[in-house]
Parts: sequence; C-alpha cells; structure tokens
Amino acid sequence: MAMNEILCVGHAVEDHLFRVAAMPAAAAKHQARDVEIVGGGPAASAAVAVSRLGGAARLAARVGDDAVGASIIADLEAEGVDCALVRRFSGCKSSRSVVLVDDKGERLIVNYLDAAMPDDPAWLAAAIPESLGAVLADIRWPAGALCALAAARRLGAPGVLDADYPVPADGALVRAASHVAFSAQGLRAYAGDDDLARAVTRVAEDAGVWCCVTDGENGVLAAGVGARAGACEHAPAARVNVVDTLGAGDVWHGAFTFALARGDGEGRAVRFANAAAAVKVSRPGGRKGAPRLDDVETFLERSDAAA
Repeated sequence: MAMNEILCVGHAVEDHLFRVAAMPAAAAKHQARDVEIVGGGPAASAAVAVSRLGGAARLAARVGDDAVGASIIADLEAEGVDCALVRRFSGCKSSRSVVLVDDKGERLIVNYLDAAMPDDPAWLAAAIPESLGAVLADIRWPAGALCALAAARRLGAPGVLDADYPVPADGALVRAASHVAFSAQGLRAYAGDDDLARAVTRVAEDAGVWCCVTDGENGVLAAGVGARAGACEHAPAARVNVVDTLGAGDVWHGAFTFALARGDGEGRAVRFANAAAAVKVSRPGGRKGAPRLDDVETFLERSDAAA
C-alpha cells in the first residue's frame, strides 16, 4: 500500500477573494483594496495541502462543464493534485464563492453550489484505487463521502471526516469514519451542546470513533475510543500573527490525514496539523498559503526550542 496516497472527496470551488478593512455592517456599497481569484473548497484545498506536504493527493469532486470547472482543475493539477476523479457534468455550474477577508484575518464566505449536480457516487465507487493510505471526505457531497469512507474501512486505512457545519443529523457520516474532525460550529449544531469538551466526548462514545473539534485560537479538543474512551485531551493552538484564516481548516484536515497516513498516532497528527494551520494563517491568499513539509518541520523545531 502507498501510505502517502490520499483520496480527498467533496467540494472544489473557485474563490473570488476581496480584501476589506472591516466586515460590512450594513447593506451598502463597500470598497475593497485588493482582489484575486484563488482555488478553494474543503476537499480541494486539503488535497493541495497534502500535495505540498509531499503526499500523493487525489481529488474526487463534481464540477460543471464550464470555464470555471476547467480553471478549478487546471489550478489543482498545477499543485500536483491528481484530478482523474474530478468529474465534469454537462449543464451544471461549477461552485464558486465570494470571500471577504478583513484586517484581522477573519473571513466571510458566500458560496454557490449547483443543486442540480448529480449526487449518485456509483462512478466513484468503481474507480477508488486499492492503493490508498487514507481517505479525507468533507460534508458537501454526503453520498460521495459515505462511498469513500466505506472504501477506507474495507482497505483498513484511516477515513477522516471533515465535519464542518452542517453535519447531516442522521449520523451516518460520523459513524462511517474512523476519525471525525468537527469545526466548533459543526459540533455545537450536531450535538446540540455548547460545551465542546462534553460534546466531543459524547459523540466519540456514541459513534465509537475518534473525534476532535478544532476551535481556532483555542486549539483542539480530542476524545478517543476503547481504552481512552471518556477522556478529553487539549492541544493548544500556536500563537502567530494572523494574516488570513481562509483555508486554515482545510489545511489542518489535509495535514492531519497526511500524518495519519504516514503512521503518526492521533496526538502527533494533531500537533502536526496545528503547526501546518499556524503557518497557513500567517500567510495571505487562502490555500495559496498552505505550507510545505519543511515549513511545518521548521515551525515545530522552533516551537520545541522555545518550550
């Protein structure tokens, strides 16, 4: 098995990124001081993160047979992502977003995803390679995510769910994964509990899978299964100068999955992913700021020296 071969499944987007001094407080005309078009989408950006870290990244996603879809694929292939499983559907519009990033590095996203995009993942099931070291699935294409996570279980490989808001309430995706990484918003809504430590512990116990929740500058809370059931561990976020948070969660998920695929335990994988996300938020341009492996290793070495 090629342990560094990772299949990312879900959303691929073209982001129109506008830089503003502050988030608009009213419906009026506002002036941006810069604009650029960058690639986005949780699965696509995680695939870029995996590729930059040295993994063999594959992406399975749905785009339209339009100029935006062609641009999305070209950008990903330039990053070394294998797009053979990115399927283009005639008559559908590729996903795109308007993203505002303010001087604090925070972002506001308005996304369009064509409701007419075919949902059936049968074509994906027939094409998933047997050589995978791990699967990472977001929630934007639930049927595709279930298909890929089932394949990961069959292959005995880690199956990571990027459980951003809104996670389907039936719990099928959570139970299908071996590892679930919630956003804070996603966990609060899914568990119906504002206490993140209590919520992540309960979800891990109920689903019988390793779970964590990423909470920005507050770090990561993780709950295990088996002998570690009932315990909640905290991994602090690194303190950096925040320039741009767009894509930070996607980089985190890609780095976490990359670390699991190479054999790291969950604790080391979380620490590695925290470092990758810290490097990313210190750089502008959404996923264009995703780090290389030596960037993350240098960051960790400096953190160890400082400690």
